Amino acid sequence: MSLKHAIGLMSALFLSLSLLSGIAEAGKGGGHVTTTGSGSLSQVLLDSTDGLAHFGQHATYTLTTTLTYPYVNQKCYVNGVLVSNDWRGFFPGSLSTQTFTLGGSQLWQSGAADCTAYLDMANGRSGWTQLSSMSFHVDA
Repeated sequence: MSLKHAIGLMSALFLSLSLLSGIAEAGKGGGHVTTTGSGSLSQVLLDSTDGLAHFGQHATYTLTTTLTYPYVNQKCYVNGVLVSNDWRGFFPGSLSTQTFTLGGSQLWQSGAADCTAYLDMANGRSGWTQLSSMSFHVDA
């Protein structure tokens, strides 16, 4: 067997193993794997009467992204303590709604908070990559 033929066979084997590895990872569930992407997000307050976020109201996000499976992670803090950490998938077929409730968690039952929403992508076993973020205040 020539060296050129052996290299061709090794390349084909490597490609096959890479594809099988990707299929096995996808079959494990727990989210979609995306390796590259970019984007931004902006908040849409759904039931605000004054254009400001208030405890107990609802929000969603408008995304501009190259991702196939984008997620939004919204974290809120009261006096530096994490009181809300919500995730939503923003793609067709996601099992989650795309609406966030501002407050009402067991740790955040009333009052103001400081929040940040992140546009995230899953990147396999290493977790999540934040592509962009926006911070906002929730009034009591």
